Amino acid sequence: MSGVDVITFGCRLNTYESEIMRAEAEKAGLNNAVLVNTCAVTGEAVRQARQAIRRARRDNPHARIIVTGCAAQVEKEMFAAMPEVDAVLGNEEKLRATSYRSLPDFGVSAEEKLRVNDIMSVRATAPQMVKHIDGHVRAFIQVQNGCDHRCTFCVIPYGRGNSRSVPMGAVVEQARKLVESGYGEIVLTGVDATSYGADLPGEPSLGLLAKSLLKHVPEIRRLRLSSIDSIEADSHLFDLIAGEPRFMPHLHLSLQHGDDMILKRMKRRHSRGDALAFVEQVRRLRPEISLGADMIAGFPTETEDMFDNARRLAEEARIAHLHVFPYSPRPGTPAARMPQLDRALVKERAARLRETGATLYAAHLNAMTGTRQTILVENNGLAHTENFTLVVAEGLGPGALVPVTITGHNGKHLTMQVQRPQAA
Repeated sequence: MSGVDVITFGCRLNTYESEIMRAEAEKAGLNNAVLVNTCAVTGEAVRQARQAIRRARRDNPHARIIVTGCAAQVEKEMFAAMPEVDAVLGNEEKLRATSYRSLPDFGVSAEEKLRVNDIMSVRATAPQMVKHIDGHVRAFIQVQNGCDHRCTFCVIPYGRGNSRSVPMGAVVEQARKLVESGYGEIVLTGVDATSYGADLPGEPSLGLLAKSLLKHVPEIRRLRLSSIDSIEADSHLFDLIAGEPRFMPHLHLSLQHGDDMILKRMKRRHSRGDALAFVEQVRRLRPEISLGADMIAGFPTETEDMFDNARRLAEEARIAHLHVFPYSPRPGTPAARMPQLDRALVKERAARLRETGATLYAAHLNAMTGTRQTILVENNGLAHTENFTLVVAEGLGPGALVPVTITGHNGKHLTMQVQRPQAA
């Protein structure tokens, strides 16, 4: 091989950062290298990263393999001990060209492979400008990094550090560059995006940032948020939901569970009632909105009744896009020290929660049949509606925004017919 290949796991923020990594590595003159940008959110994500590293070595026996990302930050010694790995970079180091100029020689000890500093010492997130995001027709902008909360199941703060925000002016400038590059949709992303601005002068909120983007970059045709914490939603965000057509009618919520006792043991800041009240409010403001959510099945101490509360919350909130995670104990987290459920029971409950999600998604597809939508065509023969539902769109050019009528679905994706202009 030649050049720099990047293998990305995990969230949209990692996707964005992978483009920065590629650019910085190329700026440093790195060649014949594979960068693996890992995720630590579950044990399965770490396993997949290790598997990809071994495969990358088999496919590229003479390349440098450099591992970074959240899993590398929190489990650096494990990755450094892998014979396939030539260097391990921390989440902050991966974004700097100097890191790729000072790589260790081949065949050094595990300790010498490490280039990972204390992420908790990082106090600011420098603006990172990209003009293109490889393989995507939607562009992601990092507005925030890190997290100040300490949910008992979550290892991510130890991989990302404390919350820090990108100044509003830098976000506006990044959005302007991406729009000039032809992107029709911008997605604002972060580790805890709704905590945006608490560390900036004047403490601007995520909703105010989104309003400013749409005002100062009027060429933005569609603006979307990645995962949000509903308890942090502010009045500016509700204004956008209610009255801004360029703000897309889809929110992905970090719910995690639907039982109040489990939410307390998770150290979440919302209750079941808070979640339902938020859903009711956004549906009243924007009836066509669709909701996604992350939920964990099999959290320590979860009883059958507690699990049923989670399942019923998904039903009551009509979560169309339900992402289910079987609980995975992460090293060093308080939940890993709580009484654990049998792994077979965890997997069985996750399967049942996914069945609930499948039923809700089918109802969502049925409800969309006959509606008119504007779709953004992806690179894979599919497209996304404004409310983030996938549509079969073969034969349409990637990146195009196309008005269509939804004619039905195939059980997984919507089907459509392009709306033809009426004759004068």
